[in-house]
Amino acid sequence: MDFAPYQDTAPENTRALSPPPPRSASRSPNPKSPPPGRGTTDPFLSSTLPAPSHFTDDPGRDGRGFGNADLEGGRMGVDLFETSLPLRLDYEAMLAYLLLPPAGGVLLLLTEHKSDYVRFHAWQSSLVFTAIFILHLIFSWSKVLSWILFVLDLGLIAFLTLHAYQDANNLDRLELPFFGGLASSFVDAE
Repeated sequence: MDFAPYQDTAPENTRALSPPPPRSASRSPNPKSPPPGRGTTDPFLSSTLPAPSHFTDDPGRDGRGFGNADLEGGRMGVDLFETSLPLRLDYEAMLAYLLLPPAGGVLLLLTEHKSDYVRFHAWQSSLVFTAIFILHLIFSWSKVLSWILFVLDLGLIAFLTLHAYQDANNLDRLELPFFGGLASSFVDAE
C-alpha cells in the first residue's frame, strides 16, 4: 500500500540501494556475488533518479510532484487564492459588500464556487444587509431614523470592504457578531 501520493511508482522499484560493503581480504566471498575478476557495476551509478523538475509545484509541468497530489479525490492542485471568476480574490471579497448589498452577496454565492474566503464574505454580506434591510422597512415611517440607518450602512459597507481587501493576503475573516459565525458555519457545511 502506497501512503505517499506524490510518488509515481511503487517505492520498491525506485528506492535507493544500500551502499556496497567494504571489501576486505579476510572476508570469504559471497557465493551469490560475481567473481572479483569480472567488471562489477556500482549500484549507485546504475540507479536512475528522477529529475529535479519531478519535485516541482509548477502546474505547467507534468502534473507530478509534491504540490500536485490528489489527496481529496478530485481537488487536484488546490490553490487557496484561486477563484471561479476572472478576478483577484481580494476584489471579489470586496464586491460582496460593494455590489448593492445584499444582492452582490447573493450574486457571488451563485457564481463563486472555488474560494471559501469569497463565499464567507458573500454569506456575511447577504445575512447582515438583509437584516439591515428589514430594519429599514421597520423604521421607514421616520425620515430621521432612516437617514441615520443609511449613514450607518455606508460606514459598515466601507469598514467591511476595507477588511475584506486587507485580510485577503492571509485569508483572515472578520466575523461580525452572530452573522459572522452563521456565515462561517454555512461555508464550513458546504
